[in-house]
Amino acid sequence: MKKQQGFTLIELVVVIVILGILAVTAAPKFMNLQNDARTATLEGLKGSIQGAAGIVYGKAAIKGVESVSSGATVQGDNNEDIVLVYGYPAATSAGISKTIVGLEGDNADWAPVVSTVGLPTNSIAYTIKNQADKATPTECSVVYTQAGKDSAPVVKVNKC
Repeated sequence: MKKQQGFTLIELVVVIVILGILAVTAAPKFMNLQNDARTATLEGLKGSIQGAAGIVYGKAAIKGVESVSSGATVQGDNNEDIVLVYGYPAATSAGISKTIVGLEGDNADWAPVVSTVGLPTNSIAYTIKNQADKATPTECSVVYTQAGKDSAPVVKVNKC
């Protein structure tokens, strides 16, 4: 009679478990989920900026200053004046940054992008606070371009 050769069920299970452990520990090195998470966070900031700009425009319309090109203001929720351009927040610290709590300041979750190379005229760029020195206006940032006479502001997310 011939002796049968092969692997036992226990040996196969042990090999599969070892391969599973190796895959779990090695997979994060091959998949960079941090950049996807940062980009998703920036998408959330984009939505906040768009919503806040719409609310400010509504306040400007009620006040009757939605067609003023510069110098008009409305009062924000924290009793600070928000500088307007055609009814929308200006692309400055006195404009869009005062519309969203935590957009700028020592306790903020966000920070203006340090580098301004490639930043369009009448625009401001924000990123996640711990990325402020690494981000650019074209990478890992949200760029807010203020409204024009016949156009609403543009908010663009640049992936990380």
